[in-house]
Amino acid sequence: MTFVTGTLVLAGTPIGDVADAPPRLAAELEGADIVAAEDTRRLRRLTQALGVHTRGRVVSYFEGNEAARTPELVEALAGGARVLLVTDAGMPSVSDPGYRLVAAAVEKDIKVTAVPGPSAVLTALALSGLPVDRFCFEGFLPRKAGERLGRLREVAGERRTLVYFEAPHRLDDTLTAMAEVFGPDRRAAVCRELTKTYEEVRRGGLGELAAWAAEGVRGEITVVVEGAPPAGPAELDAAELVRRVQVREEAGERRKEAIAAVAAEAGLPKREVFDAVVAAKNAARPASADGKGLS
Repeated sequence: MTFVTGTLVLAGTPIGDVADAPPRLAAELEGADIVAAEDTRRLRRLTQALGVHTRGRVVSYFEGNEAARTPELVEALAGGARVLLVTDAGMPSVSDPGYRLVAAAVEKDIKVTAVPGPSAVLTALALSGLPVDRFCFEGFLPRKAGERLGRLREVAGERRTLVYFEAPHRLDDTLTAMAEVFGPDRRAAVCRELTKTYEEVRRGGLGELAAWAAEGVRGEITVVVEGAPPAGPAELDAAELVRRVQVREEAGERRKEAIAAVAAEAGLPKREVFDAVVAAKNAARPASADGKGLS
């Protein structure tokens, strides 16, 4: 006996201007058996703006009920329903609800497809003026200062362009932390209210952007940061080599792996980095009364 399962449709929604809605979105909204929305009120405003009516059942699907509601939606999919998943803006699963449902559907061999739509990540990257050939998306940084610094230190040597989401009331602290870890002159772009009436892209060094953000910033924020510059042997002195090893150790790497990684970044033999670390460790030891280092 053959069982026919339904289809999970991940639909991108406008990140600002409703005119950016993909053409298929209206048809999917009208034809879905179930529409799972991050915010049902925003969904209502979207359907009104598009001039469409949802004929299927509308349910909420947000961070607070995602785990509990996923089995219910998977059961509906297994029974043949077409379930449309929409978030407040952009693509489901990208720092928004959706991953759990997709993973559960895939596990049950249920078809998953997408209605491609606007993406704050790609839009900000394209507008930043920074290299776009290689990039990585880091999502939201931790709220606690110590955890935020730790996360940034993990990618201090990352050569690819970095993309982050951030809340406006935390932007000042985030840019200040980035300037501390990456350096105040590292180029970046703060993209605010993309595709909306008050869209703004502010470009500059991280130190400069942190000073600007201290005055207060509003709106939806995406931050794009230039990757770490390539470092040759002549550019890194012993102190910098030791600092980079320490950053990696603080992020959880074992010293041996940290030394190997820093050596690879700098294009140096591992022995040279190892010797710099040992010398720094010996220099930090307190001296005995006769002037000799303690063993």
